[in-house]
Amino acid sequence: MFEPNQRVKVNLSGLTIKGVTFSQNVQEALGTIVQRVSAEPPTYLVELLFSFKGIKRVEVPEDRIR
Repeated sequence: MFEPNQRVKVNLSGLTIKGVTFSQNVQEALGTIVQRVSAEPPTYLVELLFSFKGIKRVEVPEDRIR
């Protein structure tokens, strides 16, 4: 379980978020946990250190976060 303001690495490889498909090279995007948005499956809102094509916040399953 992750806590708000915790620094993490997020694997965005192959995900499509808000119409943007992330390439297989985006396996270690740096970000900060904002909040948990779902318990089942565990999903978190993460604010990325850098925006990708205008996307700064992403909802990511727990298994893609380190």
